Amino acid sequence: MAIVNSIFTWYMKKRVHQIELFMKYPVDVQEEWFHNLILCAENTEWGKKYDYKSIETSQQFKERVPLQNYDSLKPYIERMLQGEQNILWPSEIKWFAKSSGTTSDRSKFIPVSPEALEECHFKGGKDMISIFCNNKPGNQILTGKALVLGGSHQINQLNEDTYYGDLSAVLIKNLPMWAEYYRTPDISIALMNDYEQKMEKMAEATIKENVTNISGVPTWTIVLAKKILEITGKKNLLEVWPNLELYFHGAVNFGPYREQFKELIPCEEMYYLETYNASEGFFGIQDQVKSEEMLLMLDYGIYYEFLALDQLCDDNPLTLSLEEVELHKNYAIIISTNAGLWRYVIGDTVQFTSLSPFRIRITGRTKHFINAFGEEVIIDNAEQAISKACRETGAAFKDYTACPIYFRGDKAGGHEWIIEFDQQPDNFEKFIDILDQTLRDINSDYDSKRFNNMALCRPKVHNAPHNTFYNWLKSKGKLGGQHKVPRLANERKYVDEILPMIQLIKP
Repeated sequence: MAIVNSIFTWYMKKRVHQIELFMKYPVDVQEEWFHNLILCAENTEWGKKYDYKSIETSQQFKERVPLQNYDSLKPYIERMLQGEQNILWPSEIKWFAKSSGTTSDRSKFIPVSPEALEECHFKGGKDMISIFCNNKPGNQILTGKALVLGGSHQINQLNEDTYYGDLSAVLIKNLPMWAEYYRTPDISIALMNDYEQKMEKMAEATIKENVTNISGVPTWTIVLAKKILEITGKKNLLEVWPNLELYFHGAVNFGPYREQFKELIPCEEMYYLETYNASEGFFGIQDQVKSEEMLLMLDYGIYYEFLALDQLCDDNPLTLSLEEVELHKNYAIIISTNAGLWRYVIGDTVQFTSLSPFRIRITGRTKHFINAFGEEVIIDNAEQAISKACRETGAAFKDYTACPIYFRGDKAGGHEWIIEFDQQPDNFEKFIDILDQTLRDINSDYDSKRFNNMALCRPKVHNAPHNTFYNWLKSKGKLGGQHKVPRLANERKYVDEILPMIQLIKP
C-alpha cells in the first residue's frame, strides 16, 4: 500500500502541474489539440470528405464543417456498429456508449475510441482523485474501496467484436487491473441489468467493505443508501463505513439533494466533488473546495466551441472559440473529439463563471426548458426555485418534472409540476408560493408573464406519492444507468404520461 501511495503521490504532483499549465495557457492548449485532431483524422472517410489536409485554422474548420448532432452522424455510426473502421476516427473502435440522457425511446450509440478511453475518460477519473488529494492532504481514500454505481452492459449482436453499454459500464469493462482492485462491488453485480435486484445485491456486497469513497448519480446513490440502512439497521452511512470521506457526483444538479446527503452522511468534513462527464466526453471537474463551479478540462483530446442560445436555430450559426466567450451567458457546448465527434452539439448549456481560468456551471439542456409563453424557464431557474422552496418549508424533494398549461379560451396559461418528496413540506401551499416567487425573482421574463396573471397563472403543483417516478421509469424499461427524469419540457408528453399513474396526495 505504501508503494502505491508513493507512486500516486508522484503522479498527482506531476498532473497538478500540467493542470496549472493549461489553466495558464488555455488558448494555446486548445489550439494545439485542434491541430492534433485534424491531423489524426485527415485520412478517415470524414477527413477526406471535408479535406482536413487543407485545413490550417479553426476558422476554416468552422466554415467548412457544418454543426452536427446525433441524427446527422447516425449513418456513419451505424456503419461503425457493423464493424467498419476509419470512418470518423482512424483507430479501431469496438466500444460504444449507449446513451439516452432522458427517457426518450431513441437510444444513441456514442463511439468510444482507445484514445477517448485513455486520454479523456480515464484521465478524468485520475484527475478527480488528484484534485481531491491536492485539496485535502492527509486523506485516506486509497486505504479502502471505491463504491461505483455502474450501468448495465451487453454485447451488440450485430457484430461479435462490437460492444455497447452505459458509459459507466464501458469504463468498468476496460479498467486497468490496479483500478479494478480498488473498486467494489464485483463486476458481476456492478453490471447487472435488473436495477431492483442490483440495488439489493450491491448493498449486501458492500456493507462489509471498507468503503472510503462513492461515485454515482445522486438519485440512485440515495436509493442504494436507503437499502443499505434498511439491511443494516444503522442510522447513517458513517455507521456502516466509518472511513467514508468523499463522494463524486454528476449528471444532475446536486444542490437540491445536499440536505439529504447531510442526513445520510452527518459529517462536516465529508468532501463532495462534482464532475461533468458524459458519454461524449469528460469535460469538467470541481477543483476548488468552497466553490461548486467546475474547471473546464482542456487537455483531454477535445476542442471546444460555444454557441449563444439565440443562434441555436439559425441556418449559419456563429460559434465562439474559448477566448471569445463572456461571463454569465448561456452557451450550448459544441465539441470535436478524439472519438470522431466533429462539431457535435451535445445538448448541454453552460455559463462561464470565470475566464481566468475557465470555469463553468451547467445550466440545463438545449431541449429541456419551458418557453410556451416567452418565459424562457431553464433547468437552472427551476432548481434554484425548488431548492429554496424546500429549504423554507423543511422539505426534501426526490424528483420532479414540469410542462406548460396552454391557453384555453379566455383563461391564461401556466406551468404544471409533478413533484415527489422524500420529506413533505410543512405547508404545501407555502411551498408553491415560494417556488413561484423565486422564479419571478430570478427570471424577469417569467415575472413579466406572471404580472396580474395575464399570461401565466400561479403554478399547478401535484404532490406525487412515493416511487411515482421510479414506477414510471420502470414501466418504460428505463431504470438505472443514465436514464433521468426530464426536469422540464416544452410539451405535455411526460406529465400527461405520469398523471394517470398517480393518486394525488391531499396537502
